[in-house]
Amino acid sequence: MAQSPQTFEAAKCPSDELSLTNQLFFHPEDVLHSTTQHLVLQCGKGDFIFMLGTSPKMTKGQIGFSLIQRRWTNVSIGERVCIKFSHKFDPRKAAIANLLVEADFLLKKNATNDPYNTDDMRVEFTQCFPQMPLTVGQELVFKYKDKRHLLLRVKELELLLPDGRTEPAKIGIVSGNTIVTFEKLSADSPLTLTGKAKGKQVYQSIINPDWNFSMMGIGGLDREFSDIFRRTFASRIFPPDLVEQLGMNHVRGLLLYGPPGTGKTLMARQIGKMLNAREPKIVNGPSILDKYVGESESKIRQLFAEAEEEYKRVGNNSALHIIIFDEIDAICKTRGSVGGGTQVHDTVVNQLLTKMEGVEPLNNILVIGMTNRKDMIDEALLRPGRFEVQMEISLPDQHGRLQILEIHTGQLRKNGKLAQDVDVQELAKETKNFSGAELAGLVRAATVTAMNRLVQASDTVRLDPDAVDRLLVQRGDFMHALEHDVKPAFGTQEEELDRYITGGIIDWGEPVQHIVQNGSLATRAARAEAEQSLDSGRPVALLLEGPPNSGKTALAVHIARQSGFSYVRLCTSKRMIGYSEVAKCQAIKQHFDDAHKAKQAVIILDGLEGLIDYSPVGPRYSNYVLQALRDLITAPLPKNRSLLLLGTTSCREALLELGLVQCFTAGKIHVSNLTNSDELLEALKKVDSAEFTKEELDRIKKETQNRHLNVGIKELLDVVRMTNRVEEMDRVRYFLDRLIEDGRLQE
Repeated sequence: MAQSPQTFEAAKCPSDELSLTNQLFFHPEDVLHSTTQHLVLQCGKGDFIFMLGTSPKMTKGQIGFSLIQRRWTNVSIGERVCIKFSHKFDPRKAAIANLLVEADFLLKKNATNDPYNTDDMRVEFTQCFPQMPLTVGQELVFKYKDKRHLLLRVKELELLLPDGRTEPAKIGIVSGNTIVTFEKLSADSPLTLTGKAKGKQVYQSIINPDWNFSMMGIGGLDREFSDIFRRTFASRIFPPDLVEQLGMNHVRGLLLYGPPGTGKTLMARQIGKMLNAREPKIVNGPSILDKYVGESESKIRQLFAEAEEEYKRVGNNSALHIIIFDEIDAICKTRGSVGGGTQVHDTVVNQLLTKMEGVEPLNNILVIGMTNRKDMIDEALLRPGRFEVQMEISLPDQHGRLQILEIHTGQLRKNGKLAQDVDVQELAKETKNFSGAELAGLVRAATVTAMNRLVQASDTVRLDPDAVDRLLVQRGDFMHALEHDVKPAFGTQEEELDRYITGGIIDWGEPVQHIVQNGSLATRAARAEAEQSLDSGRPVALLLEGPPNSGKTALAVHIARQSGFSYVRLCTSKRMIGYSEVAKCQAIKQHFDDAHKAKQAVIILDGLEGLIDYSPVGPRYSNYVLQALRDLITAPLPKNRSLLLLGTTSCREALLELGLVQCFTAGKIHVSNLTNSDELLEALKKVDSAEFTKEELDRIKKETQNRHLNVGIKELLDVVRMTNRVEEMDRVRYFLDRLIEDGRLQE
């Protein structure tokens, strides 16, 4: 016959030691008639099953609860509850086969960094709680050896069935064969669990849950960001347990390099916002350097100190620590390359190497470096384990420029301040070679131009009263900014190139057409080199040689501009006056380095004999610069890059002996002077500044026929300009006399 429930008054457990048993305690005389070691507690929140315990310290008619038990059952001190002492489990169906419990410190103030071995905890758990009934959601206190008290919460359990199978259940009894698995109660818990009985940890994704990629605010870098995400963050999305099983280390270093203004710093900052990580530490490279010995290295150690402390405490469960170095080339130059007795740069590089991948490498850091000069960084930092992922952030293409312009004009469009005649597609086409920063500057300049229209400047400067309502940024404002305010620092040097072909190319005969055709062939060859190359191609090098003033530079500039390549640079000794040999080599090399960053580039090596300081007296030349030019002209290109080299010289024979002519494998084209009257007359007809009448031209033809002529087109233009200033003299006679004086026209 079943026993009737009995009523007891809830009270505190008689001692802390007894509360650790997780039993309900009675006075021995109150449970004399109990037939089982398990009981059912009936209260307002429902029925709960506990193990029965007795203590003479208990008062008759009371039940001793621990604080955790009262919290779980929602029973208050002094509350009357009902107890049934007749509950029995079927031993064939009640044994717990698998038990998953969540653990944390009972008191946060007692948290410790000591690791808790879950394999030992499993054994001690079954020994402390034999035949203990457990319910999903139940909380209990567990003291593992002499360590701090832990709060355990039953998360899942499976019962062992008679046929050997297991099935999920809500309640069961702990046996000596119960397999207990522990996991942390929360991701930010300081509890450190080790061992095989450690379950899957509560894991928070590395990607901020409130983030979406439209918030990046970076245009034109879709491919680059995709590659960065794949190489750097994909492994961090997975839980630490899987990373441990794979035995892998995360990427610790990301290097962003490329021309100024292309978005390197912006991307680094946005990556820091995107990730669910500690607040990024942003450091300017030069600020690390210190005049006192050891201070620079100390600053590096301080940057990593917080990450080291957290990694020692919680291991792979540590949050990600991001350190961003702007202008990292300032502190990470190649060791041994910087003079001076302190060798500060070398020790800073050594310290950074040690922290990123030393004896005790960290798996919770990501160091992002940014530089315009990757070639200056010590090679040891660029190998796997350090700055393993190296991403070039180059100039945006047309699609990228469109994205950037849409971002920067978005606010204008949203507030109705962008005129209908503004076509962002058109602006993207017109802003070839613009970096992201320059595009942002273009929008700013156009906006300022629009604002300036509404400023009334007389004796005083006043603002139009209706300016706010009337302000509208129009297409003309952007065109004005393009023409006068913002020029791309990288790309073609339009103004400088214009000075060499102010009157355009004068097609005075078949020799000129032949040169232009060969230039077009070289351009197509250079373009095909990039499209068809699987590894690295070679520059297409074309040499224009001929007498001085024959128009070699103008023809080279014309070929370069006709190519349509995004990067065009004129390398001439005229811009290197006073340079030492080393400085000249560095300047020439910089042209090639920048050209390698562009997909399609042209470099004009104007006056090769001037670049190598050749002098026929002696003869003398700079072997240092000569060797540098040979190496740069013949060096292989980066993958999918094309480079057209156009050299000019008036000393072909001398450069042939020096071995420089042989480097121009695409051809050597002779640029000739005008040699007969027909070519002279054709040139004069096509020179816009020539003001000769038909009668004067006929006379010039008659005077020059059957005479030896050898005049460069550049000299001819100079003589024509001088002739145009003649007013009271015989213009034709003056023109011919100038040619005769210079020996260009002979009998």
